[in-house]
Amino acid sequence: MAQAFSALSPDTVMSAVESAGVYPAAEPFALNSYENRVLTFQDDERTRWIAKFYRPGRWENAAIVEEHGFLTELAKAGVPVNAPWRNAAGLSLFEHGGFRFALFPHCPGQAPELENPAHLFALGELLGQLHESSEKSAFSHRPRFDHQSDIKDAEARVLASARLNTQERRAYSSVIERTLKALSNVDWSVGPLIRTHGDCHLGNILGRDEHFTLVDFDDCMMAPAIQDIWMLLPTGEPQSWQVALDEVVEGYEQVRDFPRAQLALIEPLRAYRLIRYTAWLCSRWSDPAFPRAFPWFSDRGYWDQHIRQLEQQLLQLETPHWLA
Repeated sequence: MAQAFSALSPDTVMSAVESAGVYPAAEPFALNSYENRVLTFQDDERTRWIAKFYRPGRWENAAIVEEHGFLTELAKAGVPVNAPWRNAAGLSLFEHGGFRFALFPHCPGQAPELENPAHLFALGELLGQLHESSEKSAFSHRPRFDHQSDIKDAEARVLASARLNTQERRAYSSVIERTLKALSNVDWSVGPLIRTHGDCHLGNILGRDEHFTLVDFDDCMMAPAIQDIWMLLPTGEPQSWQVALDEVVEGYEQVRDFPRAQLALIEPLRAYRLIRYTAWLCSRWSDPAFPRAFPWFSDRGYWDQHIRQLEQQLLQLETPHWLA
């Protein structure tokens, strides 16, 4: 995979974009991106674009096309998302030189401020709009949330990486086993699976004032609605958590009922993300972009810290502080 991206030269990028019928006025500029390669450029008419080159081997074409169809559907419904550009034939996924790519309009703006009540209200309303449209159909080719198989897959990737010593491997496998046992006691039925953004953190929300757009649906999946909400809530003391939640709920309920029963899934979903995130770093470490972006991952003390973090999260699964 890393070798494939190393072949994505500026000339290849230019040729690929031109093959789709769009003509850059100058060499594209690379943006911070890890899973895929994302660049920005201006065309001859000074219109700004985003070119996204997909990581080879990660998604089947059908999954990418389904993501693009979802974005187009949302945009037509008036949900603020950054939908892909389509050519005269209606195509949004292109291939050139062995790389698959898509073009998007440039989306200006900054991430929201989670300390700003008006921003939290606006985000709640935006996610309410998203879920009001997304629940009307289902994905056929995108992933379905399955905590058991996903966490077992993550554990296998971590242990296969040979990054842990014998003691760390034992401790890691033990905490994963206990986490899976704890998650088996969770009532997941409170969260019916709908089409979600899947990775709704601050880096994937851009805008100004109280007007925001959701970008980068690369991880869209069938999951509980709360998957798109919990990362916007603080992890500090209960009072600040409740204040932020109240603003998000008020905005969300301008559109639809808030899934309050799914609040019980927040700490399970946090445990799921902690485990999957570390496995992602392990599986991508051969890509030169990752050691540059995440140098702390190679520190000798990382695994002790990660295992302690998972142990602490196990306590939260048993007694979530914000549900006390």
